[in-house]
Amino acid sequence: MQIEAPPTERRYERAEGERRGLVIVHTGDGKGKSTAAFGLALRAHGRGKKVCIYQFMKVPSSRFGEHRAFEAMGLPIMGLGDGFSWKSRDLDHSAELARAGWAQARAALTSGEWFLVVLDEIMYPLRYGWLALDDVLAALRERPPGVSVVLTGRGAPQELVDAADTVTEMALVKHHFKAGVPAQRGIED
Repeated sequence: MQIEAPPTERRYERAEGERRGLVIVHTGDGKGKSTAAFGLALRAHGRGKKVCIYQFMKVPSSRFGEHRAFEAMGLPIMGLGDGFSWKSRDLDHSAELARAGWAQARAALTSGEWFLVVLDEIMYPLRYGWLALDDVLAALRERPPGVSVVLTGRGAPQELVDAADTVTEMALVKHHFKAGVPAQRGIED
């Protein structure tokens, strides 16, 4: 490891623009996309802001760690799907669920009621053609100016990257699955 001196001067100029809602994308093959979005949700909630979370691939009855924590804090988190595609018994039904879920999420996004709307794992129904990218982009443009949105999932389309204010690509460097270590409750749920 290369040791470096800590900075003694600010490395950037303070932004002078107007505060507004942001479009934030977390994508890439590495872990941490949803976790980063949930961290933003917690930060906003901690500041007294209204937050809602939609999970496009989780079933409504999901009881993962984030569901238990968010429910205890009074943060709404809704599963909109029936699990990942390889678990689905009816992909046409999965597509219908995604479209119905998008109608709910779109209404929340454009209502102006929420400070932050998280669209977790939305890239999958976009990539599978279950949701129209043009409709998602239109909703992002039409949302009230104070509403921020976080979209997560692998393979964000370039059009969405172009429309976003902030894009983070999580890069896979090493993963415990490759060493035969299974998912860990409390780490990956």
